[in-house]
Amino acid sequence: MASAIFVAMTLALLLLSEYIFLKPYVVGHIPGGTELGFVLIVAIAALSAVVIPANLFRVVVLGSSRSRMGGGITGSVIGAAAGACSCGPLGLAVISMFGAAGATVTAFLTSYEIPLRIAAVCILALTYVTTHRSLAAECRVGLKKA
Repeated sequence: MASAIFVAMTLALLLLSEYIFLKPYVVGHIPGGTELGFVLIVAIAALSAVVIPANLFRVVVLGSSRSRMGGGITGSVIGAAAGACSCGPLGLAVISMFGAAGATVTAFLTSYEIPLRIAAVCILALTYVTTHRSLAAECRVGLKKA
C-alpha cells in the first residue's frame, strides 16, 4: 500500500507543480534552479507513503481512539497540502474564483514555495516520529496483555 501511495502522490504533486506534462506527449522536465523543489516533492511523497499507512494501521488494526489520531492525520494532510503549493494550473482557477484574495494567496505560495515544502517535510518527519513512538508503545502494551 505504501508504494501505491508513493507513486500516486508523487505523480499528482509533480503534475501540479509542472514537472510532468501530459500533452502532447508525456514529458518530464526539471528546469534549472528547481532541483531542490523536485527533491522536496519526492521527500514529501515518500514520508507521506510511510505516515499514512502507519496511521491507518493505528486506527483500523489497533483500534486507537480517533481523538488521539488527530495529530497524525492532521500532520499528513498539512504536509501533503504544503507540498502542492504554487501549483501553476490551479493558480489561475484560484485567482478567478477568489479575486484579489486568491491572487494574494497564490503570490504568497509562489514566493515561499521552498520554505513551505521544507516545513512540510519537517511536519511529516515529526508526524513519523510521533506515530512510530505511539505504535511502539501500543504494540508493547498489546504484547503484555497476551
